Amino acid sequence: MLYRENGQFKTSYASDQQIFPITQDRVLILALLAVAFLVVPFLASEYLFRAILIPFLILSLAALGLNILVGYCGQISLGTGGFMAVGAYAAFNLLVRIDGMPAVLAILLGGVFSMAVGVLFGIPSLRIKGLYLAVATLAAQFFCDWAFLRIKWLTNDSSSGSVSVSGLSLLGWKIETPLDKYLFCLGFLVMFGLIAKNLVRSHIGREWMAIRDMDVAASVIGIRPVYAKLTAFAVSSFIVGVAGALWAFVYLGSWEPAAFNLNRSFDLLFMVIIGGLGSIMGSFFGAAFIVILPIVLDILGTKVGFDTAFASHLTFMVFGALIVFFLIVEPHGLARLWSVGKEKLRLWPFPH
Repeated sequence: MLYRENGQFKTSYASDQQIFPITQDRVLILALLAVAFLVVPFLASEYLFRAILIPFLILSLAALGLNILVGYCGQISLGTGGFMAVGAYAAFNLLVRIDGMPAVLAILLGGVFSMAVGVLFGIPSLRIKGLYLAVATLAAQFFCDWAFLRIKWLTNDSSSGSVSVSGLSLLGWKIETPLDKYLFCLGFLVMFGLIAKNLVRSHIGREWMAIRDMDVAASVIGIRPVYAKLTAFAVSSFIVGVAGALWAFVYLGSWEPAAFNLNRSFDLLFMVIIGGLGSIMGSFFGAAFIVILPIVLDILGTKVGFDTAFASHLTFMVFGALIVFFLIVEPHGLARLWSVGKEKLRLWPFPH
């Protein structure tokens, strides 16, 4: 009986167009943010920060960017790992080649370089779609893997392609401990989550969804497919590039091109599909599923008494079976289950 819109009257356009029009949703989001910023830092252990929370935040950001392209605009992409690599190596080069370059600015500019590459490889989407577009974006993944492995200038003349960064700071705040890295990544996620939520509610977001549903009908009513598709590639690649820079700078510290291989692209695509296409919340659900479930399965396999090799293979089998199960039971993702739950709360205890 607590989740009702009764009595929540809107008396202005601003109140009617709020991001969270229901008061209970606003309270819940504010409570979650309060817990994330004020409670988790005092309760979480160093292992929890390093193994779960920091990867979850960064991969949620990457899934958020991919969801804009795949979920909201309907353009399939298999080159997300390559765009993350562009953001990471571009930020690295800016940091080591320009004296006094702030780390945050280098990370954001890495997203800009990733956006440029994303738009370049998004140009084929103007003429092809579906499986053919997936192959075109797959070429971006292979090209980025080759470039960062063979062009030594991009890795500051490293023979193996492995590079490293250290000493991150923001306005005098040295980002060294796991807690500092957690808060740093959380700030990025909250900021880009708010931006993405507003974008998909704006006119450009409605253009993306019109292109996704039927591009021919969208062009008939005056929507420019060129503008809509390329802006989706641009925004998606920018967010993914920032996530790649954070993954390299904050989580890995030292990395090589294999850190952004094809498996990373597939993992992010699974996050979007499992979490829910065309849902901001689904990006977080999918990232949590992909990050937390393998760790839980590993721990359970070890406690049961399986040897390490068998436990690791069993984890992959159970993980794959659960993915198939979720896709069969709820093909619209975990976000749809969340929406159904809220709808049930609105009607409870009535059956209709």
